[in-house]
Amino acid sequence: MGKTKKINIAGTEITIVSQEKDDYISLTDMAKSQLQEVVIIIWLSLKSTIEYLGEWEALYNLDFNYTEFGTIRNEASLNNCEIRL
Repeated sequence: MGKTKKINIAGTEITIVSQEKDDYISLTDMAKSQLQEVVIIIWLSLKSTIEYLGEWEALYNLDFNYTEFGTIRNEASLNNCEIRL
């Protein structure tokens, strides 16, 4: 594991892990803010997140339901316009 450090943003401690030339920010720490539910809901409803999860399922789930996934992906693209904080 790489070198870790913590930063404080608006009262929330966020872990940053550095490996070689790359830095990784803890999404879990970011979600611990006072808007944690909103952050997670928005992230899970983004079309790019839905597409990533679909690709992962297609690779590793032999029973993946492509038809149902297509419906979910299409609904996610419609919802992206409605998300506001």
